[in-house]
Amino acid sequence: MMLDPVVGVLIVGCIAILLASAGAHKLRDLRRFDEIFAAYGVIPGIAKLRLSRLLPILEIGLAVGILVNESRPFAGVAVIALVLGYAAAIEINLRRGRRDLACGCGGPDDRRPIAPWMVWRNIVVSVAAALSLFPWSARPLGPMDGVTIIFGLMTVSLLYLCVDLLLGDVARRTAQLRGGR
Repeated sequence: MMLDPVVGVLIVGCIAILLASAGAHKLRDLRRFDEIFAAYGVIPGIAKLRLSRLLPILEIGLAVGILVNESRPFAGVAVIALVLGYAAAIEINLRRGRRDLACGCGGPDDRRPIAPWMVWRNIVVSVAAALSLFPWSARPLGPMDGVTIIFGLMTVSLLYLCVDLLLGDVARRTAQLRGGR
C-alpha cells in the first residue's frame, strides 16, 4: 500500500500538532505535571520525576522527528510506543477504579478525569502513526495539494479539539455524579 503524499503530510502534520501542543502544555507547569504523572502509580521510585521531566521534551522531539523523512520511521515507532504507553497507564488506573485521576492531556490547568474514551483516542492516534510508516508515492505536490493540506490540518485539529472537549466534559460530569452519590 502506498500513501498519497497529501494523506501522508496530513497524518504526520496532525500527529506533530498533537505532540507539540501536548509537550508545550506540560512544559507550562512541570511541577504540576510531575504530580499528575506520579499519581498514575505505574512507574516506581525516582524514575517518576526524571521521566516526567523528559516526556514533554520527547513529545516535542517526536513532533519534529515525524515530519522529517529520514527520522520518520524511528519517530513513528516511538510515537506508537509513547501513545500506547499512555493508553496502558490510563487503562491500568481505570481497572484500579481510579477514575478521579487527572489525565494530564490538556496541561496543568486541566483537571479532566481519565475515561475509557481516552484509551480509544490513543489507539486511534497510534494507528495514524502506524499509517505514516507506509511508503508514500512519489507524486509531486501541487498548489491545490497545499490548500488541501492546510484546510485538512485545520479541519482535523478543530474536530479533534471539539471531540476532546465534548468527551472531556462528559467525563467531568460523570465524575461529579459519581462523587455526589
